[in-house]
Amino acid sequence: MKKQEILELRKWAAKIRKHIITEVLHAASGHPGGSLSCTDILTVLYFHEMKVDPKNPRWEDRDRFVLSKGHCSPALYGALAEKGFFPVEDLKSFRHIDSYLEGHPSMKSVPGVDMSTGSLGQGISAAVGMALAGKLDKKDYRVYSILGDGELQEGQVWEAFMAAAHYKLDNLVAFLDYNGLQIDGKITEVLSPEPIEDKLKAFGWKVIRINGHDFVQIIEALNEAGKSKGKPVVIMAETVKGKGVSFMENQAGWHGTAPSQEQAEQAFAEIDAYMSKLEVE
Repeated sequence: MKKQEILELRKWAAKIRKHIITEVLHAASGHPGGSLSCTDILTVLYFHEMKVDPKNPRWEDRDRFVLSKGHCSPALYGALAEKGFFPVEDLKSFRHIDSYLEGHPSMKSVPGVDMSTGSLGQGISAAVGMALAGKLDKKDYRVYSILGDGELQEGQVWEAFMAAAHYKLDNLVAFLDYNGLQIDGKITEVLSPEPIEDKLKAFGWKVIRINGHDFVQIIEALNEAGKSKGKPVVIMAETVKGKGVSFMENQAGWHGTAPSQEQAEQAFAEIDAYMSKLEVE
């Protein structure tokens, strides 16, 4: 990857982070912490990796994406808006009663959303189904999904993992947003899913472990995943909940809390300062 290409991805990610704060501020509700932690992954997927067409959201041969941790819709909506699936100004209507941008993504109303999600554990199962359909139809599209680490406490996730390995779905890549926190605190204290890496390997998946905020590592992991034969791939992305907003970082309390106007302004100022540094680079 050229330095300029990475720089552009960092700029896209910063814009999406601003959108996340805007959305939850105007809604006075939402989930900023986990949205900020998976932003860099979504940025690479939508602005580097996936074959999608904003002018034809239901293009049959497009790559598919499922946000299994559907409560982090602010990040997905931010990426979709910047990609051109719908107007950026609509983000301010997030979670409003008359808005199509609901708290959890709906494939019926939001252009670019391939699966309605929100009930944790179900999204990855849908992604497995899409990947299996692709194999049966002899299509070359790929399926991507993002799960939360706390989501691994759902039994359905492991049924999906087992099925994906059984059917040798090497067209499926699941990102694990491994920030270590969920709504009630540390995942290891609430209901530990560890050792995650060992379990995933035992379930028949290829595991790649990376820094989930390093764009080069994300891209290299996707390149490696694309070469996998006969196995689905999970990319364990070590991330920081609330990444990019200092007072939200590594704080479980920001899992599902909206900022005040003053806090939002501080967040905007921090992201703007970061974007200014990018312009200098």
